[in-house]
Amino acid sequence: MTLPLLPGNSFNRKIGKEKFHKSQHWGFCNNVMMLTSEEKPGIGGQPLYGQKIKPQTSPFPQGDGCNAPSWAAFDKQVLCFDAYLEDELPDKREEDYRIRYYKIYFYIEDGTIQVDEPEVYNSGLLPGTTIRRHRIPLPPPDDDLFYNVYHFNINIDVVFYGRKFKIYDCDAFTKNFLKKIGTKLNPPGVCPIDPYTKMRRETLEFVNPFRPYQSLDTFKQFLQYDGKVLRFYCLWDDTNSLFGDRREFILHYFLCDDTIEIREVLPDNSGRDALTSFLRRGKVPKYGAPGIYQPGQITDRAVLNVYCGLSQWRSDGYMLDKYELGKINQEFYTDKDLSIGATINVWGRKVLLCDCDEYTKTYYKTKYGIENFTAISCKPPPLPKIERKYPPYNGFGSEEDSLRSCIGLKPTPHRKNFKKFLELDSYGYKSNILRYFAKLVTDKCADEDRLFVIAYYLSDDTISVFEPIEINSGNTGGMFLKRSRVKRPGQEVFKSELSEYIQSEELYVGTTLNVNGYLFRLLNADEYTLKYMENNTDRFPFSNFELAIKKLEKEKYKSREIKQVFAAADSEHTEVVPYSTYRDILLDITAGKLIEQELITIARHYRAPENTESDVNFLIAQAHEKFKKNMYENFDVFIFNCMYEDRAKKGVLPTKDIRRMCKSSRLPLSDDLLDELLTKFEDNEHQIDYVTFFSILNWRMNPTPEIQSPPYLKERCEDIWVGMPSPIPVKYVRYMDLVKDVYGLEEEPW
Repeated sequence: MTLPLLPGNSFNRKIGKEKFHKSQHWGFCNNVMMLTSEEKPGIGGQPLYGQKIKPQTSPFPQGDGCNAPSWAAFDKQVLCFDAYLEDELPDKREEDYRIRYYKIYFYIEDGTIQVDEPEVYNSGLLPGTTIRRHRIPLPPPDDDLFYNVYHFNINIDVVFYGRKFKIYDCDAFTKNFLKKIGTKLNPPGVCPIDPYTKMRRETLEFVNPFRPYQSLDTFKQFLQYDGKVLRFYCLWDDTNSLFGDRREFILHYFLCDDTIEIREVLPDNSGRDALTSFLRRGKVPKYGAPGIYQPGQITDRAVLNVYCGLSQWRSDGYMLDKYELGKINQEFYTDKDLSIGATINVWGRKVLLCDCDEYTKTYYKTKYGIENFTAISCKPPPLPKIERKYPPYNGFGSEEDSLRSCIGLKPTPHRKNFKKFLELDSYGYKSNILRYFAKLVTDKCADEDRLFVIAYYLSDDTISVFEPIEINSGNTGGMFLKRSRVKRPGQEVFKSELSEYIQSEELYVGTTLNVNGYLFRLLNADEYTLKYMENNTDRFPFSNFELAIKKLEKEKYKSREIKQVFAAADSEHTEVVPYSTYRDILLDITAGKLIEQELITIARHYRAPENTESDVNFLIAQAHEKFKKNMYENFDVFIFNCMYEDRAKKGVLPTKDIRRMCKSSRLPLSDDLLDELLTKFEDNEHQIDYVTFFSILNWRMNPTPEIQSPPYLKERCEDIWVGMPSPIPVKYVRYMDLVKDVYGLEEEPW
């Protein structure tokens, strides 16, 4: 009887199903047919026997943080665990098992694991990587899954391919990481000691080897200190020996092998051969060599000759002497024996260490904590200076030439200061000549009014005195003193020392200068000299405006009196007074505390602007005089040429064009006079009305009166035109500004 097709009445499990599709489990990879997916379900989407379907969602909630992939978020982050393994040895009598130590590295970025075994000395085991880096599956029955970070902890066992590893500890980073992901760490375990290694170590401690091992490994020292050298500056004082002297050395101590090299520092013209080194590189014994040893006597090891018959191994014929009975012990200098102030024995020579370089100081400060590096002078004490006495000057030639004839058998000329000559020689508008207006100080009535120009040449410190020619004065004038150096008064003529000469600092307005017995009182100086002295106040303190003002400030209690005296002298209330009045007032009030040079310095600072109209007339008169002497009358040609050049018909031309036309037509005027005239007639735009300019220069149409008394004289003197300074430095002084700046007095209404 057939059962009805109802649920529970049939053994056919397909009853009630609607899906009967099959998953694709096989495919091709590199043209090879293979199982491509083990996680796909069976017919109708039902899992196969023993198959576990992984959930598509994670049971852990999504936390806060970056959404970067694991290979980027955990790049170069590795968990390190310390583990050991008990390896059974059933075929050995000495040991039943062996403890082997491992390092387990878990790479967080991709979940791979690597197991390394460190090297154990003289164990016979091959160290290195035991399990190379890859994902390790869990032991059965979960071999379809792989180890992840949650499977690791301290004091647990992990099984890799049937081998059980006991994790007993990990590093600090691993502990911190496991705590952050929520793993509760177990207490660290204890790593057992390998029994065979312990037994072997105890046996070796009580047994002396037949051939004791002597380690002479200097390779570490070489790698650490290669190229590092200590440098000391030394001195060997051998003056007690016959023909001995003081010799300077440089000692090099090589840290890589404790050797010493000494090089000699030879001074110029020492007379010694320029050898490369004084002591070649090698170890230096502390106590020298008591005798000469044969090769092989001084060695690092003591060897005993033992006859063991003929053998193919040469080592059977000798063995090391552990008692070192025949070894010769020598102490050599090391870095701790070298210090500043120490004396070392270099093969019988006492060498004193005087100084060292900066690297050596840093080395001793770091290694030995030395702070005192006071250097000792290597130079010998100065020899007593023997004063050389020269015969006195005999009057022939100059003192320098006579002295040169006493210094050597072959006299050589005296060397002048050529550098100073090049720096202070006249060039361009810079003359480097200080000119002073002076008066002769004498009791003779005929010479009281004689005036002179004293020129001081900075290039060679020479002085020349010139007297201007005055008509009907009774004096010929001209050169009074040829250019030469002038000695200071009061010196002995015939002496062994060189004479002292007058310097530029001794010349200032108001002083009395003694020139070969003639007394000259300096009354004034030209503009260049006054500016030079004001620019070099360190050499000319009387031209320092601030120092002069400070002397006036000391008379502050007379400020009202000074203002009243100046106001009484200024009857027209112009707030300016002549220089002579200003000079008399300050000299009277300060009671001679201010000298003439300081008065001039203050007056130049507060001088009133002068009217230049008379200067223009004087320049025109000079130009007319030149034209008359040369009979020059071609001024109409100049005006015609200027009108031709004036394309715009403005009646003016640039100053440079008119100067070019004057020079090309050979106008009989000097460059200085022509430039002064062009400057006086040009406007703000540097242009000149050429009709007016050449009409004024026309001495026929616009004559000027002849020059009666020129403001300065010029005479020929050693190819130099010497100008006569004015006896008055400034014409008018603004006394009201002076009183305000010095005493702070306000202006009062008149």
